[in-house]
Amino acid sequence: MTGLFGETLLGRFSAIRGTERLGPRMNTNEHGYEKRDLDEVVEGVIGAAFEVSNMLGCGFLEKVYERALTRELAARGLAAESQVGYPVNYKGHCVGEYAADLLVEKRLLVELKCVDRLSNEHVAQCINYLKASRLGLAPLINFQRAKVEWKRVIHG
Repeated sequence: MTGLFGETLLGRFSAIRGTERLGPRMNTNEHGYEKRDLDEVVEGVIGAAFEVSNMLGCGFLEKVYERALTRELAARGLAAESQVGYPVNYKGHCVGEYAADLLVEKRLLVELKCVDRLSNEHVAQCINYLKASRLGLAPLINFQRAKVEWKRVIHG
């Protein structure tokens, strides 16, 4: 049996015959955060997205879901900022700015969509946003369907 991010549940949470250590694995990423903590933030965001979708359904504009998700994250104890600006640089010069839909806990970029289906272009766009923000992980969430569609986008 595997967990949300592919690890085995037994290996993640329990000790088996004394050969594995107790508790979750505690890897760190290049930013020095414990991987488990970032995974927990992602799980909180996805859970909040499903709650928003269950309450609102599909068919609203992206901004409505952004505002509702921000409120749901706050209710779950996760700090979220909307429309956080990041410069886009080219050869050392700022050539534009990207505004992240949501920045959660100052380390997780969240990209929201209201489209029929997530495409490769949406993933590529999300990767570019990760480059601009210098972050490594972003859930890409689509609220247009009856059931929330999401992808875990990684850069670096």
